[in-house]
Amino acid sequence: MDAAIQSFVHGFDNFLISALAAGALLILSCVVYVILTPMKELELLRNGNASAGLGLAGVIIGLTIPISSALATSVSLFDLLVWGVVALLIQLFSFRVVDLILKDLPKRIENDEAGAAILLIAVKISSALIVGAALWVPAPMVS
Repeated sequence: MDAAIQSFVHGFDNFLISALAAGALLILSCVVYVILTPMKELELLRNGNASAGLGLAGVIIGLTIPISSALATSVSLFDLLVWGVVALLIQLFSFRVVDLILKDLPKRIENDEAGAAILLIAVKISSALIVGAALWVPAPMVS
């Protein structure tokens, strides 16, 4: 029992710093995403637009997956920050790709088109899973 308590006392500060840094990075990334996308997700959501809520949920999940993978594999807070920025850039890129495919995604979300929001969620979560998994494996050897 004494070893477990010592382990907790020794590791709690690292746990707390890492968890708070990852949480702050997630919140900051979500805020930046909302500011940089052309539609006003929170306003639409407050007015009952379910597609805006779905799209925002996809962003939160899409950012959380690679940030959590980075948290598990990072060797420093700077490393976590770098991969958090990469996750944000990929989410912004995913939005643009879906916008190119569907033509005028912001308008579709504003019109509460659930199909557009569902496709956006799928692209965001898929790209997040790929990035998150890529953080866990070593780079392939090039011959």
